[in-house]
Amino acid sequence: MSFSSEVKKELYDKVDAPRHCRLAELAAILSMHGVLTMDQGRYGILLATDHLQAARKYFTLLKKTFNIYVGASVLRHRTEQGKKTVTYAVSVSDPKEAEEVLVATKLLSVDGHYQKDYQIISDLLLRMECCKRAYLRGAFLVEGSITDPNRSYHFEISFESDGKAREVQKILQFFGLDARIAQRKNRQIVYLKEGEAISDTLNLMGATVSMMELENVRIMKDMRNSVNRMVNCETANLTKIVKTAYKQIEDIKLIEERKGLNKLPDHLQEMARVRLDYPESSLVELGKLLDPPVGKSGVNHRLRKLSEIADTLRGED
Repeated sequence: MSFSSEVKKELYDKVDAPRHCRLAELAAILSMHGVLTMDQGRYGILLATDHLQAARKYFTLLKKTFNIYVGASVLRHRTEQGKKTVTYAVSVSDPKEAEEVLVATKLLSVDGHYQKDYQIISDLLLRMECCKRAYLRGAFLVEGSITDPNRSYHFEISFESDGKAREVQKILQFFGLDARIAQRKNRQIVYLKEGEAISDTLNLMGATVSMMELENVRIMKDMRNSVNRMVNCETANLTKIVKTAYKQIEDIKLIEERKGLNKLPDHLQEMARVRLDYPESSLVELGKLLDPPVGKSGVNHRLRKLSEIADTLRGED
């Protein structure tokens, strides 16, 4: 099962206790996924899905919120390729009850006209934070997806209209999340690309188990990145030390060939011989081998003097 499916599976089981939150979630589901049937000018509602858990969620929301008769049926059919498929249908066929649902979710105007693109962001349905969370959850369940966090961070919800996309973008921005909108073919996509923002969104929708799973992945990724940075830093430092030591030895050998180490002051002679005898030692280790011992800065100063002498000899060439 994909990570996106795991998130939805968790959210299918979440039904808010407050009625106003259930109304907000239903408003998102109905406006994005509902089909209105019409019989002699009277409405009916149909919600069809390939997922049994989704059908149970729709049924529970309608039944618990309105205490009405909600129909449920299973349709089995074959595709053109001969593959068996199952569709679960949840319906409200009684015109008065269907109208009650549409009015409560603000999808039916006062004059009785259905408004699928009705902008409800400023409506009383979403005046509270909990209702905004519920609306976001409903939109995600219908048209949302999340990539596997082990691969990348990407959260998105797809919309038919720009108006609905901006509704959800405003909700995410209300919670301090940097949601963007992009167009993909004839769809508007609201998306998030940061792991922390996606984790916060899962928490907002009520997918706490999935949020913890994503956080664990983020922690492991951060640890791996930290280790890699440390290894790269150590490797770079080691490479620098080796190159520096190689240059110092070259300088000392040049002085030995051209001038002779015995012509150097005693402290530089000792430094040169110790460096030749211990080519892989650090400056601190070299300092401890001198008599008397010298600190890192003292060793560095002496080696720099040897380098200047070697450069002078090269200049004479």
